[in-house]
Amino acid sequence: MAAPGGAEPPGVAASPASPLLTAEAPAAPERGRGPHRSGLAAAAVPVGPSVSVVFPGAVSRESCCRFACELLKHVLYQRHQLPLPYEQLAYFCRRPAQVGDVIKKPPSVDLASKKCQQVLMDLEGMLQHLEVMFSLTLVPRVLILLGGSAVSPKELYELNLEGVCVSSAEESLKTTSCVRKLFHSLFIADVFSELKALPVMGTVVMLQGHRDCGVEWFRPKLNYKVPTRGRKLTVNLSCDGDISISASAPSSMTSAWEDYIWFQAPVTLKGFHE
Repeated sequence: MAAPGGAEPPGVAASPASPLLTAEAPAAPERGRGPHRSGLAAAAVPVGPSVSVVFPGAVSRESCCRFACELLKHVLYQRHQLPLPYEQLAYFCRRPAQVGDVIKKPPSVDLASKKCQQVLMDLEGMLQHLEVMFSLTLVPRVLILLGGSAVSPKELYELNLEGVCVSSAEESLKTTSCVRKLFHSLFIADVFSELKALPVMGTVVMLQGHRDCGVEWFRPKLNYKVPTRGRKLTVNLSCDGDISISASAPSSMTSAWEDYIWFQAPVTLKGFHE
């Protein structure tokens, strides 16, 4: 498995085997836009569509954390829980409009500045605590649960890192290129374009970590079971190619996963519409 990483916003295929492309990812597409293919819109079934991304080498814990953080920000924007991509929202909310601005601040950002600030504060706190978690333990799986509750969400996005080989930063692929590859695959898979817009709702984040990792902010959920209802998208990450013998290989971790439990973030991220 693997652990930490984040990046620019971009889209998963209705078929389990999404094409893996090695080309650089294009700039973040508009919300819900991409090559026309049927995506997540299919039905609320236990086994949903998936996108698989294979990195040509080991990755660092920091990269794994970045993957989780960037996917969280991307899902929140694509599923209409943020009116703008995270970086743009933070930019507009924290600086006054200036004469000559090429991009105009959306009216809603002005009218609901307090709400915007609260959303940003909660999300930034979440991202910071994710960094701490990934520094303390390997994180084989991350869940982003939209709407409903942690046990019965309306939509579920899973980041599966069990197939990742984790190594030191010096022996790992560059984080930026890996994030680019991840989002390029999501863009090509085009899973968000056919989904209906969601109303403002809460988002819960859960992740697996070692039971003795010592994390304080996330709450252990010993009996938690991954929901089998609701729309689901799984993003599977793995490594291949030139892997250092010092890297933690998935095969050597199989039995160890038994000591990993689910943890839940104590804060529910609330959506913010224009």
